[in-house]
Amino acid sequence: MLKIEPLSASAFSPFGDVIGVNEARRHFTINAGYAERYHDLAHIQVARGGGYPIISIFRAQPRQFPLTMSALERHPLGSQAFFPLAAQPFLVVVALGGEAPELSSIRCFMASPGQGVNYAPGIWHHALIALDTPSDFLVIDRGGADTDANCDEFSLLHCHLTIQYPQQDPHEP
Repeated sequence: MLKIEPLSASAFSPFGDVIGVNEARRHFTINAGYAERYHDLAHIQVARGGGYPIISIFRAQPRQFPLTMSALERHPLGSQAFFPLAAQPFLVVVALGGEAPELSSIRCFMASPGQGVNYAPGIWHHALIALDTPSDFLVIDRGGADTDANCDEFSLLHCHLTIQYPQQDPHEP
């Protein structure tokens, strides 16, 4: 059973960037004082191998819990950013590793409303985990040739990793 941790920039830094107003490194007023720009929130990396940035919307259906994870994926040629289009929390599962994820490094984070994530290139992660309602995400990732090998998958069927949501207090019966 994976423990669900709050998502913070420091805890998530080995895996990529947390995107959100609270994580802004700098911000400043623009548009004659009518807007605040929260600047440079994620390090988008898509140019490797002739890639280019694309913007998509993913619609994630809510998961059933307890959730037994069946696979992790990674994108070795570019980063992948997800930002929810509504104020909905979601779960983020990540792991370090090379050709295979290091299962001892696997972590599960709760993204609060108004937070998104940017996975660094090559970071193992679970597909989107929407919680209570269908959720749309703005996604910025790498476009390229159909022949680009930019999605590796690793089966977790032999690992029996599960997530319980809402997370129960281990001291409660």
